[in-house]
Amino acid sequence: MSSRFGTFLIVSTFGESHGKGIGAILEGCPPGMPLDETDIQPQLDRRRPGQSVLTTARKESDTVVILSGVENSITLGTPIGLLVTNADHRPGDYRQMRQIPRPSHADYTYEMKYGIRASSGGGRASARETIGRVAAGAIAEKFLRLTHGVDIVAWVSAIHTVDMETIDAETITRKIVDASPVRCPDPAASHAMAEVVARSKAEKDSVGGVITCVCRNVPPGWGEPVFDKLEARLAQAMLSIPAAKGFEIGSGFAGARMRGSFHNDLFCLKNDRLGTTTNHSGGIQGGISNGEPIFFRVAFKPTATIGLAQRTVDFDGQPVTLEAKGRHDPCVVPRAVPIVEAMAALVLGDAALQQKKFPSPPSGLFGGENRGEGVKIGS
Repeated sequence: MSSRFGTFLIVSTFGESHGKGIGAILEGCPPGMPLDETDIQPQLDRRRPGQSVLTTARKESDTVVILSGVENSITLGTPIGLLVTNADHRPGDYRQMRQIPRPSHADYTYEMKYGIRASSGGGRASARETIGRVAAGAIAEKFLRLTHGVDIVAWVSAIHTVDMETIDAETITRKIVDASPVRCPDPAASHAMAEVVARSKAEKDSVGGVITCVCRNVPPGWGEPVFDKLEARLAQAMLSIPAAKGFEIGSGFAGARMRGSFHNDLFCLKNDRLGTTTNHSGGIQGGISNGEPIFFRVAFKPTATIGLAQRTVDFDGQPVTLEAKGRHDPCVVPRAVPIVEAMAALVLGDAALQQKKFPSPPSGLFGGENRGEGVKIGS
């Protein structure tokens, strides 16, 4: 659908890139969880524009306000309303493009579907729509962390033709990731990636890349076969992100070139439970989590809107030269890292609620006297 994602933990987003604001409504978050804006703002700060010379020059604080669903910093179990207002929007930058569909953008397809479109900034086809996802995902992430200790970290593993060296996904942290201007934890690759992005920006062009994500401490048993397999839900979530063009989990496409004797993840005993010696499955087998880290990658295309002159046609089919105005990322990948984390959190939060296997301490799921006594989800 245009605005709704999830079955038990449901997020709806609203707003356009150059409208008055962007927001989300999150339904299904259990009552009794401590929550305020400080739990959400750090992820929005990681996503916001204007972070460095390698990103769009648009200046937005992206400050979130919780409108509903929380009282005295405790969730009520009712829909949580979230709002971020737009400040630095310039619809005039798009005057030329009102009659010209940008190559590889959604101008043409939105026009064909609705017979009308938001002519400035791409409307909901803009990456700015993801603000609502990131805000809702931060709440889902806190829920997962408090109930199961789930830890989600994503990073940039490739930009254009530069790939980082393989790292230990068990130890990587967001602090390590954010130490790089392009969010690549490999210092040598990070430097090379930054140079590629800077050169592309100077040439009014753009480049794409790959984000890798690991979700640790996910219990075994999450996921709903056969059509709602956990990796299928993750794939849907990731491919719904603007500019995402590919998804692979575990060994991915490389697994097609392996033999079963090498690809099979052999079982072993880990901390009094079954685990695997390798993780080619990416933490999911038969569509259900197996207790190993969930490990996947998402490919992003180059930003569609570029300042470099392109020979194309307008909506009437007349030849034109388009030199797009406006402020756009020469590479969307560094700012997409918290978006990938948010969508992973929303999928896993939904799966956790669907599984309904939570601890039910006398003081409630999130602690504190009388908090969350209605949160005993399942038995």
